[in-house]
Amino acid sequence: MPPSDMKRLTRLTAILIRLLTKKIVTASELAAKFDVSVRTIYRDIRTLEQAGVPVVTEEGVGYTLMDGYRIPPVMFTESEANALITAEEIVSGNKDASFVAAFSGATAKIKALLRETMKEKVNLLQDRTIVKQAAYKEHSSSCLSQLQISMTNAQLVKIKYMDEHAVATDRIIEPFAFYGTGDNWLIIAYCRLRKDFRVFRLDRIVLLEPLQEKFTPQKMTLSEFFQQHYSTPDI
Repeated sequence: MPPSDMKRLTRLTAILIRLLTKKIVTASELAAKFDVSVRTIYRDIRTLEQAGVPVVTEEGVGYTLMDGYRIPPVMFTESEANALITAEEIVSGNKDASFVAAFSGATAKIKALLRETMKEKVNLLQDRTIVKQAAYKEHSSSCLSQLQISMTNAQLVKIKYMDEHAVATDRIIEPFAFYGTGDNWLIIAYCRLRKDFRVFRLDRIVLLEPLQEKFTPQKMTLSEFFQQHYSTPDI
């Protein structure tokens, strides 16, 4: 296959993956990402349509895929599989137990999709890989996964929070973003008690209860939040 054809095939695959992972994709966004003209992207979209991919064009908005469309599992290269196994070893030392459990569950499902020869190799690599973690490795929180779900679903959360003086308060928060440090996870959230944004350490959340009530998600980006409220998150 000529290099130009291989380059286009790689781009078509990348465009398809991007359509699968984003709700709306614009031609200008794709053109900028792959350093080609918008006209080239138009041709690529037509090629995908001719190949049977149900691309839906929303006039004045962008491209999306028909609801329910899926592709078979992508085959991992050996380097990608190795990176996944190494990442699992690194994640095992994370301070949040729920995040470690969720990541391990995801990698187990992914490993089940690998070819038998690849499984043997990744199992060998896992047996021969040690990631040195901090001496004090105890998990300090176990609520990151639930808070992530609440954030992406715009779901209010009730927490009992212990401050640095060991004083507990009940809060209802609107999860906005997460910030990982070497020692702890932090959640940035709008606190309805304080009527402003606050940064909470997950290891100080004593109780957590997801509520049925929804909130209106913030329009600003995380970068805009830091520009308006903090130079760097600090708690």
